[in-house]
Amino acid sequence: MFRTSDIVLIAVMVSAAALTYKTKREAEEQLAAVQKIHAQIRYEEDTIDLLKADWSLLTQPSRLQRLAELYKSQLELQPVSARQIVGIGDLPAKALDIQDILKGRQGGMADNSDKAPAGGKDPVVTGGIAQ
Repeated sequence: MFRTSDIVLIAVMVSAAALTYKTKREAEEQLAAVQKIHAQIRYEEDTIDLLKADWSLLTQPSRLQRLAELYKSQLELQPVSARQIVGIGDLPAKALDIQDILKGRQGGMADNSDKAPAGGKDPVVTGGIAQ
């Protein structure tokens, strides 16, 4: 009736069908996982957009002005006067530490005395064309 080759071929066909079914099921599970991740990403993007909209509403100057006036007694805020804006010369000098004194650096913030350019020319070139 059945030869051994027929039995072997039937076994191969059944195992191939089982392998195909298993592969298809795993692929569908992976697709479901990817779709779930895409849904989470869309949710997070929507949440970020909503938070940005809330932030823009909360930081409107007219709203902040009303809140400042409402809580003026508690915040004790005062407008900035022109005397509070100073130039660079009006700022206090940087305090020297022991390393600056030992190295002989006693200049201001932009002191590059230890990095003197060779030949008296400044090595920094601004712009697109070097001279």
